[in-house]
Amino acid sequence: MRLTVLSVAYPFAPVGPDATGGAEQILTALDAALVRAGHRSIVVACAGSTTQGTLIETRRWQDEITDDVRRHAWREHRQAFAHAVSCHHVDLVHMHGVDFYEYMPDGDVPTLATLHLPPTWYPPEIFNFHELNRFIHCVSQSQARDCPAGARMLPPIQNGIDVDRLTIHLRKREFAIALGRICPEKGFHLAIEAAKLAGLPLLLAGKVFPYTAHIDYFENEIRPRLDRSRRFIGPIGLRMKRRLLTQARCLLVPSLVPETSSFMTMEALACGTPVIAFRSGALPELICEGRTGFVVNDVEEMAAALARIDTLDPETCRQTARQRFSATRMVRDYFNVYEHLRRSANKVVSSAC
Repeated sequence: MRLTVLSVAYPFAPVGPDATGGAEQILTALDAALVRAGHRSIVVACAGSTTQGTLIETRRWQDEITDDVRRHAWREHRQAFAHAVSCHHVDLVHMHGVDFYEYMPDGDVPTLATLHLPPTWYPPEIFNFHELNRFIHCVSQSQARDCPAGARMLPPIQNGIDVDRLTIHLRKREFAIALGRICPEKGFHLAIEAAKLAGLPLLLAGKVFPYTAHIDYFENEIRPRLDRSRRFIGPIGLRMKRRLLTQARCLLVPSLVPETSSFMTMEALACGTPVIAFRSGALPELICEGRTGFVVNDVEEMAAALARIDTLDPETCRQTARQRFSATRMVRDYFNVYEHLRRSANKVVSSAC
């Protein structure tokens, strides 16, 4: 049966093929999969987004994201959601923003919220919604273990990537790479320190979003550490990311928070590039120690692992990504949940009649 799914993005990050955030990449993949399967996909996201289904745009905020800006953005998202529901028969709403509870819809439509970030980043009340049509779930086992005891949750669905889109073959070059949002919790200043200790060039790619803490972090912790061999190259699109990930000796993931997943890790492995990551959250779940990378505890261990990175086989990394991180598997898991929630909602309606 044809489904109509309304996906609601984080108000401050556009979705599309070049999205950098994990939540935005998941929404983009599900939007495209719904359209391919003959379902209807409606997406509420900020201007600058690219979707396969129907896009309902909200304003894109380019200035610093203050509390006042957040309130305006949440109001626009609520209005966009109301417009979508009034114009379409929606079977299910899928929320992806870390602030989803600020504009979560009322009514009878089943609503699924994917927790893309550490559980402590969400208010405690989301783990015990009283409304029977509201559901939450995690994207990894480690994230689920960190949720409050007794939380009412659906089973985790591990993230997935389009492995084929990332698979190209290029000669390895003498540099490491680090990618992602440039913010304090990602710890990229430690990747620079590790590369310096190991005497290896490093490319750092990513976007500095207009949050005061992010701008201060870049100016105070990143910029002073850059030199001719450790360079910041800014945001990059899919084609450049694929090329650089494939050519890099390794990806460095020095996260300082319990990562719920890591698209960069999955994408690097799909490109045949091993990963050196801190022992943080779900990262040890994604790396096969000594086969597709190394899990380390500090800068010194990261630098030492860089000296051993050439002992790992790129083809083993590619095969592991194909076996474990398929977007096809992820989409199938989500579609099963969508159908289950739709059927459950229909049973409730029938019982009430």
